[in-house]
Amino acid sequence: MRQLLLVTTALLLGSQALADTRFEASLAGHAVLPAFTMAVPPADAPRDAMVSGKFTGPGNLRTDRPGAIPGTTGPAPAGRPTGTALPFIGQPIQGFSGIKPVAGQPGAFWVLSDNGFGNKRNSPDAMLMLHRIRPDWRGGQVAVEQTIFLSDPERRVPFRIAYEGTERRYLTGGDFDIESIQPVADGFWLGDEFGPFLIKVDFEGRVRQVVETVIDGRPIRSPDHPSLQVPATTFESQRSGGYEGLAQSPDGSRLYALLEKPLLTNGQPEGRFLRIAEFDTVRGAWTGRQLRYGIEPGTTSIGDFNMIDDRRALIIERDDGEGDPSLACAAGASPPGCFAAPARLKRIYLLDLGATDGDGFVRKIGHIDLMAIRDPEGLARTQGDRGANEARDRFTFPFFTIENVAVVDDEHIVVGNDNNLPFSAGRHLTRADDNELILLRVPELLRAR
Repeated sequence: MRQLLLVTTALLLGSQALADTRFEASLAGHAVLPAFTMAVPPADAPRDAMVSGKFTGPGNLRTDRPGAIPGTTGPAPAGRPTGTALPFIGQPIQGFSGIKPVAGQPGAFWVLSDNGFGNKRNSPDAMLMLHRIRPDWRGGQVAVEQTIFLSDPERRVPFRIAYEGTERRYLTGGDFDIESIQPVADGFWLGDEFGPFLIKVDFEGRVRQVVETVIDGRPIRSPDHPSLQVPATTFESQRSGGYEGLAQSPDGSRLYALLEKPLLTNGQPEGRFLRIAEFDTVRGAWTGRQLRYGIEPGTTSIGDFNMIDDRRALIIERDDGEGDPSLACAAGASPPGCFAAPARLKRIYLLDLGATDGDGFVRKIGHIDLMAIRDPEGLARTQGDRGANEARDRFTFPFFTIENVAVVDDEHIVVGNDNNLPFSAGRHLTRADDNELILLRVPELLRAR
């Protein structure tokens, strides 16, 4: 009877067991861009942009003196100092939240800096930027080869922006929260969280198109949508729950826009799944096709979404923890000498968009665990703060937000964190996180079907 029950259970859970297949990942390279890396605003930008983060203090009131607001991971008792303070002189090159290889330039990647300092109210002086970067896996550095500042000189954005009365109309984190990127022949498609919107820009960063989200034939809006007054108006997309992931078909004809969090129905999440909406880039319109992506127990958000062929894709799933679990706070202990909520679930899933069940759920093929990366060659530039007895050949990526994944070749993927400067400290207890990029050897994952 017991044997029969086990066999029956295995048959019933066959698809779920397949989704739980774990593949090994080995570190093949590690490069670091220091947290305090700044860009100089363009000469025609408002003087206001020369100092960023002026509205990050209590009540979002103006603070003009650089370095007057200490960075922390959150309020006491769990919050820890990060050793970096706002406002900044210049614009921080931080918060990488989307990555894609540069066509025709092996080893170079497009990345984007997201909205600035975490929300719409505190980021009107944080300029939105795209960067072409080149990690040196041998030397461990990251070169920033090009920076593109986003702007709206032709007034394509249909609402008032922070720098409305200026000629170039540079865009800021008070306008959009760009979180995902797909380069195309004439520029880039970007996924935004505030609308959520899809935004088309050219190679100079000028807005060409802003597209409202439509799902099941109705507009989907977040509480940060410019047309809403919350709480007087209802909304369906959660705050910071817009397009964290934006994948593109190999032929460029389709975009797959993935919401970071479940849609709301009567104020409650509609389920433990995320919506994927298909967009026709030729017509510049939504197709109406919808897919569902089931998230794991413990997952709070996704981090990035990129295709690897015409039907398989990679997605980052994560919890809201940061820091190595070996330094988790014991009973009665509190930060800054330990991590109150260490990282537990940080994974990259392989899925098949071409295989869906009757409810539209895509099939998960397997995953790698970013908290258990093998490092037999000792390639890690730093292990950070962790327990003294931890194995030296185990490398972790214990960051709050991990928001970059893309295929490099048949055996390797690149992964990067969003360092949320100066509010995240997952590598060290009391030091702001750098932008880290890792090259992972994952041949079995990339071959799986």
